[in-house]
Amino acid sequence: MAKASDLKRGMVVEINGVPHVVKQVDAKSPSSRGASTLYKIRFTNLKTGQKLDESLKGDDFYKDTDLVRAKVQFSYIDGDNFIFMNMEDYTQYSLSRADLDDQVNYLTEGLEGIVALLIDDEIFGIELPSSVVLAIVETAPSIKGATASGRTKTAKLVTGVEVQVPEYLETEELIKVNTESGKFMSRA
Repeated sequence: MAKASDLKRGMVVEINGVPHVVKQVDAKSPSSRGASTLYKIRFTNLKTGQKLDESLKGDDFYKDTDLVRAKVQFSYIDGDNFIFMNMEDYTQYSLSRADLDDQVNYLTEGLEGIVALLIDDEIFGIELPSSVVLAIVETAPSIKGATASGRTKTAKLVTGVEVQVPEYLETEELIKVNTESGKFMSRA
């Protein structure tokens, strides 16, 4: 059993007998004394893909679902499908671009550390590592004398996603990006 206050992005719980993955969690603390914190949580139905928004108190419970987590590696893209390979038995799983949503922004060929969410040997989603290393393919020229704590500029990465990076970074440099927030962390 998972409490609403313990839910995090990527966790899978059972709602009305159907597995749902947590996509977004917003905690709202009311200003009045004695009021409990409310959690606005967006779930996605793993079978139909429908979104479900719920407002919960911190002590509301959800039943954990019977789920297998398998380590997989991103192999390649086949049309609109992304192919993942199980690191233990080399089974291949396929997810569409729509199933992955914004996670496609962090997938590069050969990426390891991904966890596949399996129910009855069928893949329903993935959990990305907390950070990934990506190359900058396009950004404004670096400015001489730019400091690490200075201003930022937009950089386009190898996967097509754009992030804000410090001004001293140049094209073709490798950077670490947080997969949850989508923000620059450091040079790789």
